Amino acid sequence: MNRRLILSALAAASVVAITGCAGPYTVSADVSSYGNWPADRKPGTYAFDRLPSQQQNDEAAKRQTALEDAVKAALEKAGFTAAPDAKTADVLVTLGARVTAYDPVPWDDPMWWRWRGRLFSPRYGYVGAGPWGWRQDPFFDRRYDRAVAVLLRDRVSGEALYEAHASNEGLSANDTLLTPLFDAALAEFPKIEPKSHRVAVQAMR
Repeated sequence: MNRRLILSALAAASVVAITGCAGPYTVSADVSSYGNWPADRKPGTYAFDRLPSQQQNDEAAKRQTALEDAVKAALEKAGFTAAPDAKTADVLVTLGARVTAYDPVPWDDPMWWRWRGRLFSPRYGYVGAGPWGWRQDPFFDRRYDRAVAVLLRDRVSGEALYEAHASNEGLSANDTLLTPLFDAALAEFPKIEPKSHRVAVQAMR
């Protein structure tokens, strides 16, 4: 194999690798919804309504702006359009989100089927890989619980018409993952289903 052929093969492999990392992928979330959206009511226009804690300082306001940007596409898919201002909107939208990190604690339950703690053997003593006595594998990376909430209220009466929650977990705390969570939360609007169930949506890398 000559040098040109080798370089061509490497270039082709690079293109395949890049292509494999891009494009749509599926995100699954546990979703529950509540409320009493009128059967004959159209989605209409919306405006965001921030709680005092969501605008108490620049950092909180910046965070809330990011959440509002993340949910806009989901609201549009549900049939809503942005109102020129809050005074003319049909509904007011309140948002919430959290990302909780959990450290791995493999010693909590030695009967757990994926437990990697050290076990005592009369012949070999304590056995188990890793400097702290458990195997070093991706399963014991820090995990993150991600959750979003959406509340739609009638602007005139203030009545809460629709509330939805979506959550999942993974190895990343990346805020871009909140966008598909909002998509999942509103994917079934205006259907009400309080029982937590799995919803899958498409996202882009």
